[in-house]
Amino acid sequence: MVKEIPEARGSAAEIRRREGAALLAALPDGALAVALDLGGLSPDSEELAALTAKWEESGKTLAFIIGGAEGLDPAVQARADTRISLGRMTWPHFLVRGMLAEQLYRAQAIRSGHPYHRPWRP
Repeated sequence: MVKEIPEARGSAAEIRRREGAALLAALPDGALAVALDLGGLSPDSEELAALTAKWEESGKTLAFIIGGAEGLDPAVQARADTRISLGRMTWPHFLVRGMLAEQLYRAQAIRSGHPYHRPWRP
């Protein structure tokens, strides 16, 4: 399920604070929270597959957090169980959702031995 948080107005810090409060309120109780954050881990596809296996083994509901244009509030970063990065470039939400969905599909393909994923070879 995707929960869209309406865009806020104000200073960058105030926007982060309000968006952060809304994001935290939207998290399911006891969820394993994975924040997409520039400062997070930058796994390759195989490493993400290993991470998804670990997350699945936790038995918790998995929640991905995508911050707004001003970034994530420190409270959201602190609440996140894991932070990952899709790279150093800035992406709009609709692209991030698609990129994340594709990488999660790819991770499942890697874990199941499906030929969808072709590892890069030097």
